[in-house]
Amino acid sequence: MRFKGKDLLGIEDLDASDIDLVLSTAESLREVSEREIKKVPTLRGKTIINLFYEPSTRTRTSFEIAAKRMSADAVNISVSTSSVVKGETIKDTAKNLEAMKPDCIVIRHSASGVPMMLANYVKCSVVNAGDGAHEHPSQALLDMLTVKEKKGAIAGLKLSIIGDITHSRVARSNIYGFTKLGAQVTVAGPPTMVPPGIEKLGCRATSSMDDAIKDADVIMMLRIQLERQKESFFPSVREYSRLYGLDEAKLNRAKKDVLILHPGPINRGVEVSSEVADGPHSLILDQVTNGVAVRMAIFYLLLGAAKE
Repeated sequence: MRFKGKDLLGIEDLDASDIDLVLSTAESLREVSEREIKKVPTLRGKTIINLFYEPSTRTRTSFEIAAKRMSADAVNISVSTSSVVKGETIKDTAKNLEAMKPDCIVIRHSASGVPMMLANYVKCSVVNAGDGAHEHPSQALLDMLTVKEKKGAIAGLKLSIIGDITHSRVARSNIYGFTKLGAQVTVAGPPTMVPPGIEKLGCRATSSMDDAIKDADVIMMLRIQLERQKESFFPSVREYSRLYGLDEAKLNRAKKDVLILHPGPINRGVEVSSEVADGPHSLILDQVTNGVAVRMAIFYLLLGAAKE
């Protein structure tokens, strides 16, 4: 099967068969990371540029490792040491990078829509590694892979996403992805952090933590994204944690086999306690592991043998 289009800009653009293709490809590539020599020659001779306008640990490192495990050449550009600080525009940056003939540009940016704009400027593939509060497609794909691995299937599951929904690109991508695969999604948080009309994306909204966790098969906790907030959305961090932080007492009211996800970075003691983050229900490190496999699959489907 071929992956339609030259870019991966969002989960909203994909249908269930596209998502299943990425997940099944990632499942087949996951064993590469278990080998003594963690490398396959599939993308030898390809060049992938990681262009990150925002700080990142997991996503940037994961894309770089994924590229190298597929034998591609990975080039990391730090915006703080690039010509962007001299006033270079996105379009000029794109055209200059394209002149070097890369095969793929992975971009993270604080403004929604920049990856799509970049894709219109260049002929090579573009992968959205997170744009503003819009989407983070590879994160949603690795979340779906992690849940599928543990539950066997996604259809019929109940997923609750709890926290700063308003500023979360992860929440939007996961709402699109999980609902397309047949799950029921509930979002929860303080009324000031759940955007009006979010139900139009296909989810249910509540301000009750107990309501959100009661029947959930999977609980995804989100951090408060203070860097995207220009005003206060809650009285205090302590008050937020009391009402919407997931600790062992709240977890005891959930299903016995509930799974806990978090896209990271974790603010321990705020949205999730250390006991829960490090406990038997937590799949947080599984998400990180699966992130490499999913990003290998994305590169393979956009650049590899599937395109030949």
